[in-house]
Amino acid sequence: MNIEKFQESMYQLIVETSTNLPKDVRRAIKTAAERENAGTRSAMSLDTITNNIKMADDNVSPICQDTGLPTFKIKTPVGANQIEMKKAIYNAIAQATKDGKLRPNSVDSLTGENSGDNLGGGTPVIKFEQWEKDYIDARLILKGGGCENKNIQYSLPAELEGLGRAGRDLDGIRKCIMHSVYQAQGQGCSAGFIGVGIGGDRSSGYDLAKEQLFRTVDDVNPHEDLRDLEEYVMENANKLGIGTMGFGGETTLLGCKVGVMNRIPASFYVSVAYNCWAYRRLGVAVNPESGEIQEWMYQEGEKIDFAQPAAQEIAAAVEAPVEQNVVTLTAPITEEQIRELKVGDVVRIDGMMYTGRDAIHKYLSDHDSPVDLNGQVIYHCGPVMLKDEEGNWHVKAAGPTTSIREEPYQGDIMKKFGIRAVIGKGGMGAKTLAALKEHGGVYLNAIGGAAQYYADCIKSVEGVDLMNFGIPEAMWHLKVEGFTAVVTMDSHGNSLHEDVEKSSLEKLAQFADRVYK
Repeated sequence: MNIEKFQESMYQLIVETSTNLPKDVRRAIKTAAERENAGTRSAMSLDTITNNIKMADDNVSPICQDTGLPTFKIKTPVGANQIEMKKAIYNAIAQATKDGKLRPNSVDSLTGENSGDNLGGGTPVIKFEQWEKDYIDARLILKGGGCENKNIQYSLPAELEGLGRAGRDLDGIRKCIMHSVYQAQGQGCSAGFIGVGIGGDRSSGYDLAKEQLFRTVDDVNPHEDLRDLEEYVMENANKLGIGTMGFGGETTLLGCKVGVMNRIPASFYVSVAYNCWAYRRLGVAVNPESGEIQEWMYQEGEKIDFAQPAAQEIAAAVEAPVEQNVVTLTAPITEEQIRELKVGDVVRIDGMMYTGRDAIHKYLSDHDSPVDLNGQVIYHCGPVMLKDEEGNWHVKAAGPTTSIREEPYQGDIMKKFGIRAVIGKGGMGAKTLAALKEHGGVYLNAIGGAAQYYADCIKSVEGVDLMNFGIPEAMWHLKVEGFTAVVTMDSHGNSLHEDVEKSSLEKLAQFADRVYK
């Protein structure tokens, strides 16, 4: 094999997977946009998502800033040198990271040190399999941490909230899958896709679940029972009312794929791999001698270009003004301004904001802040950043990360430093809600995965602190204009996330006693 050509082919696969959403996923999002009621928060979110997809196309930049843990599944002819192929993939990963197509995400689990190039123990994941065909089948999925954290595994029999007893049968499996959609809420950037693995042990069950995510959205399961199960879930999961970003709405799930394997008598696992709407997986057929790409996979059917007239009609349908108050805020923000906001208001932020994720929140809980945060805005974001030849930083992708991870710290930090607004996705819990009410703070839900849309709102990088934590975890000082998000937790004790979770649990309970098979 020409290993240099193979490395180039893997680089192309990485860049396309990160920046160009597959055709089948685009069609699923188009269908969701057509189904959503105009003028709702979910409709506004879908409009932002379609804009973001187009911007990623135009900029050849990451659709979502969280490019996850790159996972390759590669089938090779007998005799292919997998050792050399692995080295080539490592080189391609490092180059794509350097070029801003991947965010540096490989972190030492003991020291917290970021390798800076996405290489390290266990990263990326590369799984080889031999087959008797005469070409290399290389597939890649970039699954971000927000949706990865909503994976779930059930050991049957089990008692499930809202659904009761789930036994070791198809009905019990049905309940597990429905519960998996409910528990994800908006934290996994719904509307999403799920892969389900029935059987195996704890590790092989999750492998089987993730393997289902390499299927096409519109394929047909050859196993009759599993086909019926997939159709049942797709019909009924969208009746839960969780909706895009967990704002409520008509579409909660965009795809469900189920696989099965044998198990041992003592164990019965149902494993669910949740994937966000930014469903980034592609594949290529590679010539084993030349190393060149022969064919791209997941290219069947129509490709929706969200700039084309047909897509503009969809956008127009969801662009009707949301019947909410729109408020412009510029930091430093006063408590009086915050107390005037209520759940459902749309907030536009101009001026400064500061990023802060897991490492920053832990640091601030024990140390002084490197900047004055009184009246300021914290953005739960780990951006993709590139430095130019003059040493200036530029934002390549900057969508929100899942906020619930900061729940142990957020309320205390807001009160300690006088922070007035927090931006993230998926909402936060009771401790933060109580602090917002006591202190006079607000939680703003941005659109998960919309990394290009929000990067466009960032007009300059004014500085950075705590770079020792690595690019995603550093505190970036960002000057923004027209940065839009929705108030989902206010200073009066109201939480849209709490309301949607409660109502979706009530709807989930309606499926408890239905006889499936």
